[in-house]
Amino acid sequence: MVLKIKKLKPNARIPKTATNGSAGMDLYACIDGSVTLSPGELKIIPTGIAIELPDNGCAAFLYARSGLGVKHGICLSNGVGVIDSDYRGEVCVGLCNVSDKPYTIEPFERVAQMVIAPVFVPDVQEVAELSDTQRGEGGFGSTGRS
Repeated sequence: MVLKIKKLKPNARIPKTATNGSAGMDLYACIDGSVTLSPGELKIIPTGIAIELPDNGCAAFLYARSGLGVKHGICLSNGVGVIDSDYRGEVCVGLCNVSDKPYTIEPFERVAQMVIAPVFVPDVQEVAELSDTQRGEGGFGSTGRS
C-alpha cells in the first residue's frame, strides 16, 4: 500500500511513525510562529501537506496525541478527524484546549497522529424489523458494570 503525500508548503514535514510498532503517523504543525491555545479555545492548525489514499476502501483518521491530551489537555476539537479517500486539500488539525492553562504550539510540533484504516460503505436498506439478540435494546451500562 502506498500513501502519496504532497507538500503544499516547502517547509512542511512528511508524516512518519515514531517506532516500527506505531499505528499512527505523527502530523506536524506547519506554522510560521508559535500559536497559543487559551483554555476553552479552538484553533485549526495546518500541516502543509495533502494526501492521496491508495483507494476508496480506506480513510485517514486523525487522533489526538496521548501526551498532549493527558499532560496538557490538548485534544481534537471534533474527537476524531476523518479524511475521505477523495479529499485532496490540506490536512488540517482542529485542536481544543480543555485544560485551565494556556498551551503554546510551536512550529513543527507533533500535533496529532494519522491512522490509515479500511472503511466499509454498505448498501443501506430500510427494514421494518431488526434481528433479535441477547442484548436487544439494552443501552449504556446494560452489559455489566461500567
